[in-house]
Amino acid sequence: MDFASELLLFMKTRRKLWLLPVFTLLFVFGALVVLTQGTVIAPFIYSIF
Repeated sequence: MDFASELLLFMKTRRKLWLLPVFTLLFVFGALVVLTQGTVIAPFIYSIF
């Protein structure tokens, strides 16, 4: 959690809050790929990309 708080502090200090949605989407897609790896849902995930 230290990394997340440091990242948020950096974005707030440097006024880079527009990066928050980018990092959120990257985290969601990464978690989706990791959690659905090797399951029945995998072909549907790969068709998105």
